[in-house]
Amino acid sequence: MDGPAREKKLRELRDELMHERGVAAMGGAPPNPGKIRALRKNIARIYTIQSEEGIPSASRTAPAVTKETPAEAPASKGKEPAEETEDDLEEDAP
Repeated sequence: MDGPAREKKLRELRDELMHERGVAAMGGAPPNPGKIRALRKNIARIYTIQSEEGIPSASRTAPAVTKETPAEAPASKGKEPAEETEDDLEEDAP
């Protein structure tokens, strides 16, 4: 199977797996209980072939997600009002 055909088959398998998982999540009894496992194995086989050939899969690669540190996080635009405590309320009283 060549690259574009393999990508097409991978897309079909992933769509079918999503459908089967949706049926299972809704509480429906799947007509073929082993189908989800078989789909997952076939998807893994395609990924294995692609990694052996050194071809990164477009559907498998995802953008890197980095975690922001507090120093890099954007500053809030407005200050949140501080909560008043009983001591603050007693100071305001005459």
